[in-house]
Amino acid sequence: MSVLRVTGELQRLGMSGYEAKAYVALVIAGEAVNGYEVAKRSGVPRSTVYETLGKLVGRGAAYEVRADDGVGYVPLPPSSLLDRMRRDFDRTVGVLEDEMPRLASPTQVRLVHSLAERRTLLERAEDVIAASRRELFVSGWPEDLDELKPALRRAEEYGAVVSTVVFGRDDDQVGRTTEHRYSSPEVVEANLGRRLLVVVADRAQAVIGGLTADQTWGLYTDDPAAVLLAVDYVRHDIALHLVAERFADDGFAEFWARDPGIEWLREMPEPYSGGENGERTG
Repeated sequence: MSVLRVTGELQRLGMSGYEAKAYVALVIAGEAVNGYEVAKRSGVPRSTVYETLGKLVGRGAAYEVRADDGVGYVPLPPSSLLDRMRRDFDRTVGVLEDEMPRLASPTQVRLVHSLAERRTLLERAEDVIAASRRELFVSGWPEDLDELKPALRRAEEYGAVVSTVVFGRDDDQVGRTTEHRYSSPEVVEANLGRRLLVVVADRAQAVIGGLTADQTWGLYTDDPAAVLLAVDYVRHDIALHLVAERFADDGFAEFWARDPGIEWLREMPEPYSGGENGERTG
């Protein structure tokens, strides 16, 4: 890992830029060095290096040592620093978990916000997964679900029941997995013009998105109506496959392929664009 990346990550954990640079310089030095040497090795201005070192000492990330030629500085070993940061972080999160709910007012509005990039769509889906405590309903294509599997497995470890519908072959299943067989993933994607991704946690919040090779649209919502539609979309797919398995020997495949009502449901209408008086245009 580069020095630049290490200093950047230390800043994310609460150090200032100068503090991070000075601490890394002390670690690299491997011996006690004075402020002049720290400034020279780290790029911290000489005018502020002693103030910066004082802050590191104050937070316990460095120590002053006496030497024949004056005062030197040594770092708290990186492993000890990281353990301390981890303890501080866990303590802070624990306090916030206890106190923040007491500050929250009853919800007056429901959230719906758009997600226009694949990265932000998947990150928001991970947020929803991480928030689950009881159940997760998930539907999507393997190339999208694979990136969510670490988060899904963590949710399982914490006790959430995961139910997944996957459009395609999945040799690394998470939770109760249903491989969609009616119709093929290629046909579904061609009909929809995109791959759909649905993630619903505890029937309280959902991410819904559509992905193509070069475009993404999606939304996050905690609106009960939208969440209900999303969770029932996944549940109904699971129910369909349970019915298909139960009646496989009673002609279900032929019914699915040839029944006029099912055929009508499979038809994809042309996109609608309303005119000024509601007339169909285009």
